[in-house]
Amino acid sequence: MITAAQMRAARALLGIDQRSLAELAELSVPTIQRMEASEGVIRGNVDSLMKLVQALDCAGIELIADGAASAGGGRGVRLKEQGAAAQASARRNARAGDPQEP
Repeated sequence: MITAAQMRAARALLGIDQRSLAELAELSVPTIQRMEASEGVIRGNVDSLMKLVQALDCAGIELIADGAASAGGGRGVRLKEQGAAAQASARRNARAGDPQEP
């Protein structure tokens, strides 16, 4: 299971664009765009999701589920638990380009 936010963060950590991720996962750019535009957990063709997760894994990305510990020792990022309202507000602010208050 992978969320759209994890997918965008993985791309950022790898320093690649959507086209490069599409090539790594052997998927089309529109498929990658649809996945990233999803709200929450990405839904779609199981084969496409498996290709995506496998490509990220081969590129060195470890997907961490809610409440799970990281098995590796590398650097990474993770979102703190937030309420649904706080998450929605953060997304709205990010889309509007507003700076986030600490």
